[in-house]
Amino acid sequence: MGANGVVLKSTGKWYKVEMDDGQLVDCRIRGRMRLEGLKTTNPIAVGDRVVVSEEEDKEGNRIISDFEKRRNYIVRKSINLSKQQQILAANIDRAYLMITIHSPVTHLAFIDRFLVSAESFRIPVTLLFNKADLYNEDDHEYVDALIQLYNRIGYPGYKIQADNPDSVTFLKDEIKDKQVMISGHSGVGKSTLLNSLDPSLNIKTSEISEAHQQGQHTTTFAEMHKLSSGGYFIDTPGIRAFGVIDLEKEHIAHYFPEMRRLLGKCKFNNCMHLQEPECAVKEAVGDGDILETRYQSYVRLMEEDQSETYRKNIY
Repeated sequence: MGANGVVLKSTGKWYKVEMDDGQLVDCRIRGRMRLEGLKTTNPIAVGDRVVVSEEEDKEGNRIISDFEKRRNYIVRKSINLSKQQQILAANIDRAYLMITIHSPVTHLAFIDRFLVSAESFRIPVTLLFNKADLYNEDDHEYVDALIQLYNRIGYPGYKIQADNPDSVTFLKDEIKDKQVMISGHSGVGKSTLLNSLDPSLNIKTSEISEAHQQGQHTTTFAEMHKLSSGGYFIDTPGIRAFGVIDLEKEHIAHYFPEMRRLLGKCKFNNCMHLQEPECAVKEAVGDGDILETRYQSYVRLMEEDQSETYRKNIY
């Protein structure tokens, strides 16, 4: 017999689980768990619903004996560049991608890569443009244009000031009763946002490196925090190379919503939307119905060697 709970923290071998009755317990895994055919470095991830034994072992840990089928999950390549993947989080209702246009810069190519990955795992995304208090007039115009661009495709976007609780109150209502994920480069303000949403969390924040204009890594593993206002926020490690994992080239267009609606309208059934004639996607780019920046992100994904991109760490 066992009881059910949700994984709040994973360190690879040890897990912090919140049981359905609210009790927090330390757990480990029993034996080798079946991984649904996935080559992963971690069999259980933050956000997983698990079955936990009633009894404790000699060290006082309870045993995770099984986990429920995941609704979705998101992965990144493991650090050793093997074919294995690390599951960052599972059962995600929405992902919030935090973006900064200065200190550090979040490039549009990175945003689009993240959105493609999230689309491939059926995870809706909201874009949060942080540090709005530091914007000048041109910055505001640029970010407003980006918000309009992505909102048109289906991704809501907001300007926020993560260190101002009043600026992010709307998120409390969105997150209540949900499991959501927060992601973005190191230094964009993820920890600051969490502390504004719930000051009792007291998440460690990172300093910005003046030399590299990117935050020092303060988070090694994903962790899920329960907010006092309701819901759970998954805090993931700063992602410098968010790999688009195991997507066949001919499927990538499916994960651009503005391209997806045009699939099947090209002259050739196997059109890759690159050099082919009478391509509905390229015609839409020419007409302005698909943004040039989004199309260029698509072309990069189609042309790149995924392992080389990860090794160079360029996004």
